Amino acid sequence: MKPATLGFRVHSGWTALVAVRLEEGFPVPLLRERPHLVREFTFEFRQPYHTAEKKPFEEAGRFIAGVRAEAEALAAAAVRAAQSHLHERGFELRCGGLLASSARPLPELARILASHALIHTADGELFRAALLHACHHNGVKTITVTEKELLERAGRALHLSASEIAARLAALGRAQGSPWTQDEKFATLAACLSLLS
Repeated sequence: MKPATLGFRVHSGWTALVAVRLEEGFPVPLLRERPHLVREFTFEFRQPYHTAEKKPFEEAGRFIAGVRAEAEALAAAAVRAAQSHLHERGFELRCGGLLASSARPLPELARILASHALIHTADGELFRAALLHACHHNGVKTITVTEKELLERAGRALHLSASEIAARLAALGRAQGSPWTQDEKFATLAACLSLLS
């Protein structure tokens, strides 16, 4: 089987998911999806720490744990579905790359809920952690890379300038059709880095 890899760029309650293979040293998309990481796609669940901030502390902890468990289950299902789809096409899912936050590790829940800035960070981290958990659970070794370092690392790995990478990604988008936003482009580069690491 030919090797393939996944890339993720996470948002509140969903992720851009791209599976790629390498062709002549550059990634070529095999699959593009936008799976939800919450069953009920509302602000309440997509922004769990914002919601928890308004609840009594014990209830807040239970609410966040429930959203986290749900996100892990949905992320695992998305990874398994991608594995199955790729396998049917003759590809083995070997690894993955996830766009990570540059934020410092989060403190305990009480301190998070006391800081609006940390609440924003924690919402994103919950869904990133769910995807990392899902990949690990499904045997997909996953690297993380921050958006700030993505283009530099991709340039070194692919031996291309940032402008060459941008031009090639734009050409891929024309060939692939919509959606081909910054989400898919960055997820593609993260996936590529995981295969080249």
